[in-house]
Amino acid sequence: MRIGLLTEGGYPYVSGEAGLWCDRLVRGLGQHEFDVYALTRSERQEARGWVPLPPQVSRVRTASLWDAEDDGVVYGRRARRRFAEHYGELAATLSTTVPGQVPGASGTVSQANSEAAPDQSALEADRFANALYGLAELARDEGGLPRALRSETAVRALERACRAPGAHRLAREARVPDLLTVAARLERALRPLSLDWYEDDGLGAVDLCHAASGGTAALPGLLARHFCEVPLLVTEYGVRLRAHYLTDPDSSPSIRALLAAFHGRLAAETYRRAALITPGNAHARRWQERCGADRAKLRTVHPGMDATPFAEAGESPECADPRTLVWVGRVEPAKDLVSLLHAFAEIRKEEPGARLRIVGGPADPEGAAYLAHCKGLAAQLFPDEADGPHAVGSNPVSFEETGGPELPSRADAYASGALVVLSSVVEGFPAGLVEAMFCGRATVSTDVGAVVEAIGGTGLVVPPRNPRALAEACVALLRDPERRARLGAAARARALELFTVEQNVAAFHGIYLDILSRTPARRVVLDETGEPVPFSAPAEGHVPGRWTEGTARAAVRGGPGWATDAPVRATVRDPASEKAPAGTAGGPNPDASDMGPPAAVPLTAIDEPSAMASVPVTEGVR
Repeated sequence: MRIGLLTEGGYPYVSGEAGLWCDRLVRGLGQHEFDVYALTRSERQEARGWVPLPPQVSRVRTASLWDAEDDGVVYGRRARRRFAEHYGELAATLSTTVPGQVPGASGTVSQANSEAAPDQSALEADRFANALYGLAELARDEGGLPRALRSETAVRALERACRAPGAHRLAREARVPDLLTVAARLERALRPLSLDWYEDDGLGAVDLCHAASGGTAALPGLLARHFCEVPLLVTEYGVRLRAHYLTDPDSSPSIRALLAAFHGRLAAETYRRAALITPGNAHARRWQERCGADRAKLRTVHPGMDATPFAEAGESPECADPRTLVWVGRVEPAKDLVSLLHAFAEIRKEEPGARLRIVGGPADPEGAAYLAHCKGLAAQLFPDEADGPHAVGSNPVSFEETGGPELPSRADAYASGALVVLSSVVEGFPAGLVEAMFCGRATVSTDVGAVVEAIGGTGLVVPPRNPRALAEACVALLRDPERRARLGAAARARALELFTVEQNVAAFHGIYLDILSRTPARRVVLDETGEPVPFSAPAEGHVPGRWTEGTARAAVRGGPGWATDAPVRATVRDPASEKAPAGTAGGPNPDASDMGPPAAVPLTAIDEPSAMASVPVTEGVR
């Protein structure tokens, strides 16, 4: 089958979220064909280039979220009126969403006993969806919306919504700078509306859209489903709505409330339209249920990680220093290394020979400042010590990075200690903890995110921001080597059973077949006379191998190159010709006769350069 893989800030670029996971998935499913549709976040990411792509990736199309050119589209009076109407409806759904209420849920705490709350939530969800798809159809008709989304009309529509009766307090308190910021953020998030990916030679030609994350990455999948009826699969290892709550702490409350409402509404619409949703852990699953995801659509698929680099350390646990604790990760405030250092001060009182190795570096200026603060705290808590009057003193806490002669890799970092510690106050799926489990190391972790789900009963768990509890758990394991060995062996067995690449790839292969088996066939198989063959594409037809007679031929809308060579006669249902009730998304446009034929969004391609482009887009064909 042909999969449209949708990413944002990740695959196929060298750096980015979910990049490694997507690469392992694509390489593991060599029997399928992948078209990658990637949204980029920064110029630096684009400059670093792509990872080597396997042969099953037939096409890569990219679009920028960090830089937009003026599309040059001049809108007529009717188009301006349509835009103001749809954008105003979208803004109204954001300004009436009460802060603290997750769109798609049954309501706020005060509305929990109200029978009208679920109905009102459904009405607001439909209102948001109609506005979103109305903007998408306008973008398709006019050739793009970047200029309109950045226009004064958009800011004034947002202002009217925030000043209208029924708007919540934080929306009413929004000032002009706040509205300008929100409008700019919405323009960036809605930029996929202006892409020309939703034709029969684009996402309309794939069998399934697989969004590697929620949020903006899933928006092309929603539009492919709306325009071409392509089923959508959404995978979230980190819930984007949760990530929004944890970012931009310096923004004003009005900005955060309006943007949270948008992300919440988009998440609820994505979950409602998706054929299946695959959270990476129970922690993400609870967030998705709270955002309105149907439990019947949820299927947990744990991340797949490569256990090969950690095999040597896992098979020789006796090489570890029995007095060394190891922390491995990215240095940032959420990792709470300050509590770890205070806990280690208590550990040193009980075990004077203990040492702590902090392995990792910062990812941004905030992380660099936090690392400098931690180094200063370590120097205060632990003055340099020497074994004798003629020896050079050393600090029992060391700050190191992998790649040097002592720690060439992360596996060497885990192997250097008998105990691995995680002290985070915020955590999604703890990938570093799973790596420690592959190495057969006992762990002491804080109870945050999906930590308990990952380690099960193979490690000790303490409350976050509690240095005393963290110290007591570490001392207990340092003094009991037999217990450390048992926990390490159990941890390695659990990781090899649940968190390998093989189980992840097998799970998604089954999910792909499941979705396709329940989706009406969009391809028509013809016999020798050119007539459709009924019931010719069963679910097992997607399994590698020949399941039908050689006389059957497949006709696909749009005629992509991987379909038949010769034209065939077929009658295929056209979703655009179906009539929908007036006033709904996809319904008849009363102004269509005055607007003229739809204009496709221009595309700047590597093999087909064009002078006009609504957004920076590149295409590469393998």
